[in-house]
Amino acid sequence: RRQNRFFVWNAVDRYGVGMENPHVARLRKLWGGFMEWIRSMFFQQEMELALIGLQNAGKSSFVNVLTTGVYTEDMIPTVGFNMRKLTKGRVQIKMWDLGGQPRFRSMWERYCRGVNTIVYMVDAADHDNIDVAKAELHELLARPTLAGIPLLVLGNKNDLYEALKVQDVIERMELSTLEGREVCCYNISCKNQTNLDITLDWLVKHAKK
Repeated sequence: RRQNRFFVWNAVDRYGVGMENPHVARLRKLWGGFMEWIRSMFFQQEMELALIGLQNAGKSSFVNVLTTGVYTEDMIPTVGFNMRKLTKGRVQIKMWDLGGQPRFRSMWERYCRGVNTIVYMVDAADHDNIDVAKAELHELLARPTLAGIPLLVLGNKNDLYEALKVQDVIERMELSTLEGREVCCYNISCKNQTNLDITLDWLVKHAKK
């Protein structure tokens, strides 16, 4: 017993109060990584996202392409909300597609509470409404109930010549001013399915166990 007590005292004396033996820390990290791998192999992960943005930005087309692999020109605009599920590997993604017309924007906050991530769709080719899109986003994220939720901004329709480049979307949407949360931005094309793979990869990384 004395030897055990001396060993513990010596370890604290060597590494400092509150510090962990680096060998123990390394083993703890390896064990954590192993358990993470086991969970990913045998247990399904889940995530929930809220998909918002102005009308005609391409939200419903985005959901339709992800779930069916088919792009349709004449998608019917979402009235209120629509929920679809997508499975990517061992991750099940529940997507809340919310209407973007002015009368539906007041309910965005309710559906954004508690989700793993907020996806904000922007029509990168609609220069006239980019400032409206920015104002709606910043007003929404200023609400305390949504603090800290990761944000993914998608500049859709980059297949069009007049579409803003991703850096232009970042600047026009003033994304660099958003603090206290992870913010990511991609340019995509639902029509050509451009960058949908990296978008899905980003979403999967934000799944909860």
